[in-house]
Amino acid sequence: MEFIMPGLLIKNVPPDLHLKLKQSASQHHRSMTKEALALLEKALEQESTPAELPQPVRLKSLISRKWINDAKRRGRE
Repeated sequence: MEFIMPGLLIKNVPPDLHLKLKQSASQHHRSMTKEALALLEKALEQESTPAELPQPVRLKSLISRKWINDAKRRGRE
């Protein structure tokens, strides 16, 4: 049984983007197709990596609904 890799065709590539891809492929000694795949993989790996969340804020007192509504009102002024 033969496995067929899916293909991807990108149309209407702006000339400046095409040139950048071509130059990047040349610098990395890859075809434009392999360079595009490498860039896609890198971008999608970064996207799927969860960002570090900041530590929760520790407050000395509870925030009341009144405080929240007052802050909203001040922000709209």
